[in-house]
Amino acid sequence: MTTMTAAQSPASGAQHPGQGWRVARRVGFWFIIVLILFYTLFPFYWAFNTSLKNENEVFATAYLFSQNPSLRNYELVFQNERFVRGLFNSTLVAGGSTILALGVGSFAAYALGRLKFRGRLLMLYAVLAMTMFPQISILSGLFSIVRDLGLFGSLSSLVVTYPLITLPFTVWTLTTFFKGLPSELEQAALVDGATGFQTFYLILLPLTAPALVTTGLLSFISAWNEYLFALTFTTINPSAQTVPVAIALFSGQVQRQDPIAEVMAASVIVTIPLILLVLYFQRRIVEGLTAGAVKG
Repeated sequence: MTTMTAAQSPASGAQHPGQGWRVARRVGFWFIIVLILFYTLFPFYWAFNTSLKNENEVFATAYLFSQNPSLRNYELVFQNERFVRGLFNSTLVAGGSTILALGVGSFAAYALGRLKFRGRLLMLYAVLAMTMFPQISILSGLFSIVRDLGLFGSLSSLVVTYPLITLPFTVWTLTTFFKGLPSELEQAALVDGATGFQTFYLILLPLTAPALVTTGLLSFISAWNEYLFALTFTTINPSAQTVPVAIALFSGQVQRQDPIAEVMAASVIVTIPLILLVLYFQRRIVEGLTAGAVKG
């Protein structure tokens, strides 16, 4: 019987060939993650950093950190009556259009997802096709409709028109959820004597809460950031302008001043509510985006 000598035996400290490849892949993976985070978060950092600068620093050599950080720009922004009014208007418009989109969208999604009728699939794809049209292509037609209805220059014009942007996505997403609900729930409700509306409102709709939160939040963000309709329909009434329009129309404290730092401060302010909403509803958002991906 032969024994392996110390020279023939593999070195105890030798590294397996595949281990180095795994380490390299892990390092490459985290490098890509860090690169993506830098690419997505750096613009927000730059906006916040600029909002802390004075006018001289803004036009001086670009620094990664403000030399003399100050909250003066935020004070000036909140002293701007147009901006404060725009925050209030945006809250009303975004909230109202989101509620309208969820209300109409949930009924439409229930019909498209649970009821059987001719042309259902064609109608569903027609709803999806509505998202392919750019806003500018329908602006002239909406302008005429809003003017004929006597809503031009009011917040109502925005509440009525914003669902044209948010409703197709809401209907498409909620339809998928309603399709995935088991039919036994409806059958049990009918046996217990529930009407069709009671089945929808009391049983099926609560089960779509993750989808409602997800689509509602995305609809709110879309309405909160919308600029083209808000600028067009509130031209004659500055008191009805939303916060994106108010920021775009910022003027300096003195003549010929370009208020870059104040615009950045205002942008940071209007972004904070959206971040807080996402953080508060993040669990519901994840459930809404992943529900139906795995069946088990």
